[in-house]
Amino acid sequence: MGDKHVVRFEPVGIEIEVDEDTNILRGAAEAGVQLMHGCKEGQCSACKSFVLEGEDIEYDSYSTFALPDFEKEEGQTLLCRAHAYEDLVIELLNYDEEVIRSGLPLTRGEVEIVSIDAVTHDMRHLTVKLVEPTEIKFFPGQYMDFTIPGTEETRSFSMANIPNRDGLFEFVIKIYEGGLFGTWLDTQAAVGDRLQVEAPFGTFTLRDSRTSDLIFVGGGAGMSPVLSLMRSMAERGIERKATFYYGARTQKDLCFEKEIADLAPQLTDFRFVPALSEPDEADWAGETGLITEVVKRMEPDLKGADAYVCGPPPMVDAAIATLTQLGVSEQNIFYDKFTTTGEQEGEVGH
Repeated sequence: MGDKHVVRFEPVGIEIEVDEDTNILRGAAEAGVQLMHGCKEGQCSACKSFVLEGEDIEYDSYSTFALPDFEKEEGQTLLCRAHAYEDLVIELLNYDEEVIRSGLPLTRGEVEIVSIDAVTHDMRHLTVKLVEPTEIKFFPGQYMDFTIPGTEETRSFSMANIPNRDGLFEFVIKIYEGGLFGTWLDTQAAVGDRLQVEAPFGTFTLRDSRTSDLIFVGGGAGMSPVLSLMRSMAERGIERKATFYYGARTQKDLCFEKEIADLAPQLTDFRFVPALSEPDEADWAGETGLITEVVKRMEPDLKGADAYVCGPPPMVDAAIATLTQLGVSEQNIFYDKFTTTGEQEGEVGH
């Protein structure tokens, strides 16, 4: 354990103590302060903030795409990679007070695999059951870290379900060639295997104080957190108009159509729009093209809407640009970039 230092977050006026050995983002989470974040690996820039006071900060490795050198020199920082070695004052550039003050405690536990089902040629529906402790709390849209058996490596996957009394958690996981977790899941994992986990992470959660129309945009395993949000809306009877745009390459890359069709009658004015970017099936009568092109074609004006975007970084970036062009305020675009953990591994998480 290192020395502890006070970190104050403005403009919300919240102070925490953080150990030098703990990055600021995790220190905040351990204190029940839910800062905006995504990958926790210095790749997505969701936790980018500005250092107002203090200079003694050490960094874990990060991508210069997320924090270019010139931004760092100007005082910007990535909270998920920054370690405070003196007292600091941090200006949050991307924050939501409703979320900040609703943080749930980080909890470590052990889960047991209940089922592994192929939902497409390269995506798996994983269901696990909590062994201990008796409960891990989370909000729909958040994610869980898994420790890969036989390693100290962790991977992050969004829950597809809503909190339940049975202690079950569901995930939609894309299998990448050479990915540590994906390879283990596809070649070694079996029902009954146990895994070490920690949760909850992420801020891809429904802002309950708002009543605006909802636009969901997803691709690949981005299906998972959107399913969680839609299931939660159905269970709670939330009456907000919602449209889910889901992009896939071909028809064999689509999944959960029946689940979504079953949810639709339970939602208010809900529409599901799957689109294929590389349609090769003569019987496909749905939308075609990149999912951002489809959104632009079908939504001429989105002023006043809330948007939730999740999937690979290029898709997320393109969707944010498209949505702002269509009138969505940047502060009402909530996103989760499923970033890769490294070129050699090819694994995708958050």
